[in-house]
Amino acid sequence: MQTIDKNEALKRLSSLENEAKELRKIIDTPVKITDRVKTFEDACEVLGIESDHDSFQEGTPDEIAYKKLKVIVAALNEGWKPNWDNSSEAKWQPYFDMRGSGLVFAHASDWYSYSSVGSRLCFYSRELCEYAGKQFQSIYNDYLK
Repeated sequence: MQTIDKNEALKRLSSLENEAKELRKIIDTPVKITDRVKTFEDACEVLGIESDHDSFQEGTPDEIAYKKLKVIVAALNEGWKPNWDNSSEAKWQPYFDMRGSGLVFAHASDWYSYSSVGSRLCFYSRELCEYAGKQFQSIYNDYLK
């Protein structure tokens, strides 16, 4: 074992304590869900399900897209589920415009006391809604057209 004097030991300990503080900052910094969910596979990982499960391969393109969107929405909402008994709770849904051969994200709209198709695909915040509408536009395209 290497021998060091007390001053050197205190110096090294101080350095290690500073490094530990920096590492704790990294560990304790929450990672936004939008940074963790960039793909359908990421959403599956967040929820602990297999992205290559047969159920995500079977059906028409719109049915497959709907199954994928339910997973994506659940992952992005981090456990939040809309309370349809609470008409004052905002529930956000992306809207799209038809452009050429596909759909393009247009805007996020909130629901209060009314519902529309896709009520299982709503978000608790405008930010998540806009993110999903843009990030997963191709899956929404398969679902809606």
